[in-house]
Amino acid sequence: MIFQCQGLSYRYLERFTALDDVDLTVAAGETVALLGANGCGKSTLLKVLDGLLFADRGTFTAFGAPVTEDALEDEQFNRGFRARVGFVFQNSDAQVFSPSVREEIAFGCLQLGLPRDEVAGRVDDVMAMLDITDLSDRAPFQLSGGQKKRVAIASVLVMNPEVLLFDEPTAALDPRTQFWLIELLEELRAAGKTIVLATHDLDSLPHLADRCAVFSEAHRIIADAPTAEILDNRDLLLEANLIHARSPFGHTRTR
Repeated sequence: MIFQCQGLSYRYLERFTALDDVDLTVAAGETVALLGANGCGKSTLLKVLDGLLFADRGTFTAFGAPVTEDALEDEQFNRGFRARVGFVFQNSDAQVFSPSVREEIAFGCLQLGLPRDEVAGRVDDVMAMLDITDLSDRAPFQLSGGQKKRVAIASVLVMNPEVLLFDEPTAALDPRTQFWLIELLEELRAAGKTIVLATHDLDSLPHLADRCAVFSEAHRIIADAPTAEILDNRDLLLEANLIHARSPFGHTRTR
C-alpha cells in the first residue's frame, strides 16, 4: 500500500475543522479522485499526503513508514519521501518562483543533491515532453496561466516521483490547456504512476480516476467506490453538493 490514513483529523488554528476522522488507502498504480464541495477538506488531505501538514489525531503511513513531523526532520527520510511524492498546487503562482523556467524545473532535483549534469539532462527531457523548451529562459511572471501550469508540472515530473498529487488540476485553464492536461494525466496513469487528485471536474473523471473518495461538508469521507458507481449515485452527488438538482449527472446520466 502506498498511502494509508486512519482516523485523520485536522483543525486550522486549532479551531476550524478541515478533516474529521478520515480513512483513506491508496494502492500502487491507482488513481484516486477526492471529490467534495469547496472547503470540505480535499486540499488539506493532499497537504497531509505531501507532508506539508500533520494531523492532530490519527496516523498517516507512506510506503510502509509513519510520516510525522519528527520523521521528516530526519534528512535521509525527508529526501527519500520528497523524491517519491510530488505535489502540483492549484495555484501555479504558489509553486513557480525561480528567475527562469529552466531554473524552476531544476530546483527540486538540485535540492535532492542530484549531479548537475544529470539534472540538466532531466530538465531538457521534461521540457521537450511538455513542449515548453522555447520557454526555458523566460521568467515565470512572463508566462500565461497555462504555461505556468506546464512549468509547475514539469518541476514535479523532472524528479520522476512514484506518486503525483494534483489539487484542482484543470481549474482556471482554457479549454485547450484543460484537454492537454487531461491527456497528460491519462498518459501518467497508463505509465503506472500513482495519482491522487482533488477535482470538481466530474465530466473528466471516467477518463482519470479508478475510484473516488467523496467528502461531505462535515469534512468526512462519506463514500469510497469505483468512479462509475460514484457518478451514477445521484443522491450522493446531491448530498455532497457536487451537483445541482437539475444536473444531468447521476441516475439520469446513463439513461
